This record gives sequence, structure tokens and C-alpha cells, in this order.
Amino acid sequence: MHDPMTETNSSKGLLQQTLTQYQMTALNAPFELKESPMPTINETEAIVKVAGCGVCHTDISFWHQGVKTKMDLPLTLGHEISGTVMAGPSHLLGKNVIVPAVLPCGECDLCKKGRSNICQSQLMPGNDFHGGFASHIKVPHKYLCPVPDSILKNYKLEELSVIADAISTPYQVMKKSELEAGDLAIVIGVGGVGVYGALIAKIMGAKVIALDISDEKLALAKQNGVDATLNTKGMDFRDIKAKVKELAKEIGAPKYGWKIFEISGTKIGQETAFGLLTFTSTMSIVGFTMDKVEARLSNLMAFDAKLIGTWGCKPELYPEVVELIASGKLQIKDFVQTFPMSQINEVFTNTLAHKYSKRSVMVPDFD
Repeated sequence: MHDPMTETNSSKGLLQQTLTQYQMTALNAPFELKESPMPTINETEAIVKVAGCGVCHTDISFWHQGVKTKMDLPLTLGHEISGTVMAGPSHLLGKNVIVPAVLPCGECDLCKKGRSNICQSQLMPGNDFHGGFASHIKVPHKYLCPVPDSILKNYKLEELSVIADAISTPYQVMKKSELEAGDLAIVIGVGGVGVYGALIAKIMGAKVIALDISDEKLALAKQNGVDATLNTKGMDFRDIKAKVKELAKEIGAPKYGWKIFEISGTKIGQETAFGLLTFTSTMSIVGFTMDKVEARLSNLMAFDAKLIGTWGCKPELYPEVVELIASGKLQIKDFVQTFPMSQINEVFTNTLAHKYSKRSVMVPDFD
């Protein structure tokens, strides 16, 4: 009997098409263009035609810093993916979707307790299996997040790829930190992920101070509603702390209960964040670095403070993020730039050299 829920590889001519992808073959080596037959799928999977795939700090960590991927090389990186379902279950065929950067099993104890983002059976595109720097990607379809047509009146589908990770990750941590209207949110690092954290905190009603070493990034954050900014380049920590207190007073923020978000992924950023702890603060670690930090953990006890981490974003929250953008509350145009995927080697080199102030999205140009 025909099962309409498992329209696997049913799109006309899909199997005759070629899967084209840029693969990482070795540490710091140029990405290589590879072609292979379109993969077959089972009843739990779908094939998504990639519209865009964002370049994330995690991709740089794999490619340049030697962070090991779960799947052996050669591997197609990329986990910030938007696209159109070309094969899979009938209710998703032809739908525009966001592919969550973390794909949990949905059945384990962690998933059932609302912690699916850290599911130990999770799969991550561009890490556990071939990712989005490609023409198509084969993915589990369970948590694909549909994109409403209304949002495409203001955005191209490829621009929305940054929802997967760059926007969803700070969204989850803002909720996890228990940020409330009127709180002071201090965001350290307002690049590709951090600027969204700052804007989401503002949407949630917080007073927001952004810290960075780039005047350009800080100016963009301020133009989009952040209350105050501080360029910390070359500053002594005592001066940073004094200036933050001064700015907090100027914008009418509370003296205590600061919500501090370390998103720079640097040792100095983490040290600054920990040093800014005050009474009943919550410090959230979002950025990643291999560097170790020396910290007096007793400060947590003395300030009755909390230190939390966050990993990605559980797929259950993705529709909320999509709605923030669809409603117009969160504007992302100013923070995204697109490049043809054929320029991937140039874009990775420039990203490593910090030449971009916006999130780069690679758009397939294989045709």
C-alpha cells in the first residue's frame, strides 16, 4: 500500500541530479569541489536543496584550529542551513525550511526533560554528517522548521539560514538566563552571534550594554537599538568595570542582578565577564575557546551568582525565533551578507582575518 507520509526520493528527476559540495580535506587546506550521486533516503530523512549556509565560528574551529569533527575527513562543513525540501515526507515536500544546527533523537531522557539541545544522540550537520556547503543535504526530517511565506516578502530564503545557530543560540540562552524586562544585559562580543543576543535582549525589555573591540560592530548594534556601547580595546579591566557601572547608571539599569553574556569566545572576554559579576548576577557562556581561564569560583558564592553554559538551541524553540523575524520585531538585514559558494576559500580566509563585520552566508552557484 502507498504511504503518503514516506514520499522518499519521489521528486521527479532528483536521483538523476548530482550532489555538489565543497569539502574540507585537511586542516587549513583549501576546500575541494566534489561531485557525487544524489543520496537515497529512508522514511526518517529528507533531501533539502540548500538556499544558503552561514559561516560560523565553529566551522573556523574545525577548519583552522584543529577541533575534531565527529565524522572523519573529507567532510562538508556548514550547519546554518536554509533550503527547500525536495524529497521526504509528503507534508514537507516543496516547503521552505530551516535545518536546526542540533538535531536530537527526541526519545531519550534529556529530550523528554526539555534539554533536547544537549541530547547525547544528537546529530549536527557539518560535524556528524555532510553539511550545508553544498547543493543539497540529506538530513533527518523530524525537526525541520517550516518558513512561512509571509517572511519571504522581506527576506530571501538564504538570508534566513543564520536562524540556525547565529540567532537561535542567543535566543535560547536569553530565555535560559531568566532575563526579565528591566534587567541589565551585558553582551560581550557583538559579532555574528553576539549582536543577535543584544537585539533579542532588547526585544525582551532589558537595558543592554554591548562590549566589543570593533567600533564598526558597536555602531551597528547601537543603530539597531542597543542602549550603550563600550570599545574595550586596550582598556584595563578596572577601567572597563568602572565604565560599565557608569553606563549602567546613565541608562537607568539596576545595580544588581546583571545578566552577563560572554559571546566573544575569547579568554579575555571570559575573564571580563567573570570580573563583572555582582550580586545575584547570572553569567552565561555562549562563545567557545580552547584557552583556559583562571577564576576565583568563590565569587559565585559571595555574590549568590549563577554561571551557566548553553549548547546550540533546541529545535522546539526555532518557530519562536522565526516568528520574531516574521513579526518584524527582529530585523536581520543589516547583519547578513551573501557570497557565491564558489568563493568559499576566500570567505573562510577573510573570516579568519576578521575582515567581515556581518555574518557571511554562502549561496550555491553550481548551475
